Amino acid sequence: MATFTAINCKHQSSGAMRGTLDYVSQEKKTRWGDAHLVVGHNCIPQSACTEMLTTKQHFRKTDGRQFYHFVQSFAEDDPITPQEANAIGLELAQREFLGFEVVIATHVDTNHIHNHLVVNSVSCVDGKKLHQSADDLLAHRQASDEICLAHGLRILERPEKQSRMKRMKPGEYQAGLCGDSWKLDLIQAINEALEYAIDRGSFIANMELEGYQVIWTNTRKHVTFICPDGRHCRDSSLHDETFLKENLEALFAYRQAVGFYPGSAEPDEGWLGEAAYGLLQLGKELEQGADLPPLPAPPAWSDSKLRRREALKKLAMGQKLSNDQSYGMMTY
Repeated sequence: MATFTAINCKHQSSGAMRGTLDYVSQEKKTRWGDAHLVVGHNCIPQSACTEMLTTKQHFRKTDGRQFYHFVQSFAEDDPITPQEANAIGLELAQREFLGFEVVIATHVDTNHIHNHLVVNSVSCVDGKKLHQSADDLLAHRQASDEICLAHGLRILERPEKQSRMKRMKPGEYQAGLCGDSWKLDLIQAINEALEYAIDRGSFIANMELEGYQVIWTNTRKHVTFICPDGRHCRDSSLHDETFLKENLEALFAYRQAVGFYPGSAEPDEGWLGEAAYGLLQLGKELEQGADLPPLPAPPAWSDSKLRRREALKKLAMGQKLSNDQSYGMMTY
């Protein structure tokens, strides 16, 4: 099941571009038998960074954004070889970034094969600067889907937004009851961004592609979202504790630990339920030296009325309750 997502690259410099190219091209990640699965579109992989910098200098566009980084992932059970995945990545680059230099690196060191695409921000043909919007990302995803379908691969189904049979996601039920249409839009954008996020950076990048700004710092207790119309909203005002900063941090730590890839199916009890279930075991692993941030303790509910209210809301959202959740602790 193929997916396509953008990776947030805050540090935009020639050094950051070189570092990204070096990272995605690592031998241990891209070696498959006798093949080194790194190819270039409009450039030679071994000299790609020099070629990209030369293009910028030639057209006198050396400032601002230097590159874009995308990931095209395939499910573990997809009937695809590393060589075919690499060819699909190249085909996507040739279709979506026609006049730009692109390095396509296929990683085979995880349970799922995935392509990294690093794109120069300046066209080597006419010197135009590449700008990416939410519509552009959607177009890339659609192109990726079409190419994958042509190769006999499955893609993520795109559910109809107005479908009454679709299970409501965290926060949407309560926002709908309160009549907060702008907040409902924000919650839907957060849920969609989380489907393709492996960490805080990629989540923020996905939100920005949808026109939202995210203020998330280590020194602030809350995450603040700024809507396209300028409205500000804290994580604690989203009708659901799912989106609290500490819960999102736990989610991303869990995803990194288990090797999550964008588009993975969520568990029956909700995506944070899976995270909460593994918190204790994961915490032990982290203490043994894993390079992940410390996890917060699972949420504890102290008020019986609050527990009952949360249980009813969970049922209303179409999620399952565990055997001890009728009036006991919720394990989101």
